[in-house]
Amino acid sequence: PTPGQRQSTRKFTMALIHCNFSSQSLGMASAMDVILPEGGAARPHPCLYLLHGLSDDHTIWQRRTAIERHVQGLDLAVVMPNVHRSFYADMASGYAYWTFVSDELPQIVQSLFHISARRSDTFVAGLSMGGYGAFKLALRNPSRFAAAASLSGALDLAARSAETIEDNGLQGDFSLVFGRGVDITGTPGDLLACAAALAASEDPLPALYQWCGTEDFLYEDNLRFRDHARELGLPLTYEESAGDHQWQYWDRQIQRVLEWLPLAPA
Repeated sequence: PTPGQRQSTRKFTMALIHCNFSSQSLGMASAMDVILPEGGAARPHPCLYLLHGLSDDHTIWQRRTAIERHVQGLDLAVVMPNVHRSFYADMASGYAYWTFVSDELPQIVQSLFHISARRSDTFVAGLSMGGYGAFKLALRNPSRFAAAASLSGALDLAARSAETIEDNGLQGDFSLVFGRGVDITGTPGDLLACAAALAASEDPLPALYQWCGTEDFLYEDNLRFRDHARELGLPLTYEESAGDHQWQYWDRQIQRVLEWLPLAPA
């Protein structure tokens, strides 16, 4: 649908909810922010899980973009969880953030809010580390997610974990998440391996959207994932434009993601 077509179906106003809750998989309190359509909906709302990057938290999409205004009127809940610097993984030395975000979080969200559990109503998107997390969720749980979007995603972590990364200040993070000196090639943390496994399976294929700026330090990673996904025949929409690793581009591109999502009319 075009933005104009979407406009004709809009009727919802939005509530912003700051939610603190207890996580059993993490063994501690956690937090998420939720943008929720107001009013008496006849059916549970479709849901977009919107993921943050390495140096941020669950509040960042509201602080650096106009996400609440961008979804104004859409029949779409937006769930923004906090996973710290975990790379959306069950950490080698840390907490079980993959278990949290892939299994526990959807159950908590659906128990607290009028959110659909249907695959056709469930989407995920993120930036940088969150773009990695979004594709990781969709590729490893294709029966749960109809679509996933990555903006400036860290999409080839295997290449980065296998090379010298001290200069990027990530050695400590990679050691905590994956283990010191571990090469994650071919493991569940390797998105290229996840994509190949999904393509070889009989599972449904989620629609994928990928954008990266041509001046971004993760641009080459994005090209490698794009070419790999195309070779596998995955349903990937790839776009690029001038830009680097900055919020001004992500605020623009999240609007493109919202246009791209397969939302049914409200």
